[in-house]
Amino acid sequence: MSIEALYKLYTSHRRIQTDTRKLQAGDFFFALKGDRFDGNAFAKQALEAGAAAAVIDDPKAYVDERTIVVENVLQTLQQLARYHRQQLRIPFIAITGSNGKTTSKELVHAVLSTRYKTYTTEGNLNNHIGVPLTLLRIGNDAEMAVIEMGANHQQEIAGYCEYALPTHGVITNCGKAHLEGFGGVEGVKKGKGELYDFLRATGGKAFVMWDYDYLRSMSRGLEECITYGSLQAEYQGSIVHKNGSDADAPFLQVHITQTPQGDQQDHCTIKTQLVGDYNFANVMLAVAVGRHFGVPMQQIEQAIASYAPSNSRSQLMKLGTNTIILDAYNANPSSMRAAIENFAALSAAKKIVLLGAMAELGEESLAEHRSIAALIGQYKWEQVALVGGAFNQIEHPFLRFENASAAADWFQHQSFEHTHFLIKGSRSSQMELVLQKNKV
Repeated sequence: MSIEALYKLYTSHRRIQTDTRKLQAGDFFFALKGDRFDGNAFAKQALEAGAAAAVIDDPKAYVDERTIVVENVLQTLQQLARYHRQQLRIPFIAITGSNGKTTSKELVHAVLSTRYKTYTTEGNLNNHIGVPLTLLRIGNDAEMAVIEMGANHQQEIAGYCEYALPTHGVITNCGKAHLEGFGGVEGVKKGKGELYDFLRATGGKAFVMWDYDYLRSMSRGLEECITYGSLQAEYQGSIVHKNGSDADAPFLQVHITQTPQGDQQDHCTIKTQLVGDYNFANVMLAVAVGRHFGVPMQQIEQAIASYAPSNSRSQLMKLGTNTIILDAYNANPSSMRAAIENFAALSAAKKIVLLGAMAELGEESLAEHRSIAALIGQYKWEQVALVGGAFNQIEHPFLRFENASAAADWFQHQSFEHTHFLIKGSRSSQMELVLQKNKV
């Protein structure tokens, strides 16, 4: 079956499903393969459950005329997503980077949604399966699309661009993330820079954080760069350094000092629900994207102020007399350093740090974990606990636990009052278990 014919079928059955446990009658089932499963084995079950059609790549899984046999199900899904994308004549903003992708995506979506019908990546569907699924969920009523692209090796972003076809792009930053797959920081820059390469080749535009010299360099040759940051950018802002009664409040405030529109009403202070000065770039990006597409500053301010992070991403939690910053969704050396330094600068009498090990660092893992331990040692804390992985393979003077479950057991027997906590680690560390197993 041709992609055109498959697309005609898709227009009648817009809900794509790859998991029979979530399938509803009328869904379009794609039998994807994984390391531990083969979706072809579930094609018959999907059709019996009411799927309108099942796309398979194993002829032995053929059931009846509702079964569509293709050479490769994943490639067909991606080709279908590209064909759908080509029907949509709207701005497509792709966001990638080592840190801040999801927060940036959520802020940009919140801002654009105040004026436009905007579709975006749900959750963390930002890989070779998630990106095409995201594209295929975009309705014909769309006026804007914001697509998050994650990557852990080179040529991955380039592949996503081939079917997402972004008109605008953002690289939030390039840090020490997925070093094992990228082969070092320069490999990270090359891999993330594939987004700029695509925009260069297609005449696209980029929103560039102008404070980062390496992004200035990487963005050379682009047809147009819309710049944001704290200095020498079209959209400028500054972090509000609080004092008095506001000094203990961990939430970031950003004062917008300049926009190309030249409207004095744009010069406002945005009070966010985001923890950490490292979110300054994410806020400024949302301002730049919003104003560039004509969203009034008042609506931008309200959208950003209303956004509250979730899913263990820099969540601020009040539990009894204690305050917890839970950032357990992901971690790499760059984000870990930023979180520690931000927490150290927080005005609080008692501070406790619980950190889970960082993943996918390859040969640099032990050195990077030693570096984090050394950074922690530069500050005064009430207590420090390092959990699992490479933290258990290096020497350090802090509490150590084999895993998050063991840390939770220790935590359960403490009596903390009026204490601030930073809980952070890679997804594999599951540091949220420290809270899930206990009542602080």
